Amino acid sequence: MEDNIAKEPVASYSSKHYTYADYLNFGYDEAVEIIKGKLFKMSPAPSSMHQIISRNISGLLYNELKGQKCQFFSAPFDVILPVTGKDFQSSDRVVQPDVCVICDPDKIKKRGCFGAPDWIVEILSPHTAKKDLQDKFALYEESGVNEYWIIEPKNHTVEVFVLRDNKYARINTYVEDDIISCHTLEGKTIDLKEVFEGYQLNRYVID
Repeated sequence: MEDNIAKEPVASYSSKHYTYADYLNFGYDEAVEIIKGKLFKMSPAPSSMHQIISRNISGLLYNELKGQKCQFFSAPFDVILPVTGKDFQSSDRVVQPDVCVICDPDKIKKRGCFGAPDWIVEILSPHTAKKDLQDKFALYEESGVNEYWIIEPKNHTVEVFVLRDNKYARINTYVEDDIISCHTLEGKTIDLKEVFEGYQLNRYVID
């Protein structure tokens, strides 16, 4: 019976400082991220609303970027962020953004993205809100992710940050009726009605 029990990543409670080299040897049954050496579980599974938004954004980006230099990826997809003075095996920053856009093809390898994506989108959930709003915000800022969107499904809002002088500048908080200009993709706009399309309050409940 024990073989049917999911393995708990007990390392998350350890004082060990983890790196990408450790990550490659993990045998956990669930996805994890490493943020500045600390291990974070990515369970439970995302809600239906989370998946609807991810699907909609992916669809919009697929049509826009098909055949273009910039490429998009959606989770699960490993992003190994750079650390000054260290190689990627020693990086203590391994994340799986909900959606990311990468415009430097040299960063895209068989195992994921090695370097900072140009644009990252995170979709909040009750279990990841603190990590996305605080831990990942600081991580993406320090790592040089140029554009960061934080989507709040329950309120149908998107907060946009752009890197200026190595610090994130908050551009605006947008609502469902807005159209957002993408800073990474010149001339590209996203209609938030399309991002939140398919969500009906009477059908889905976000805890």
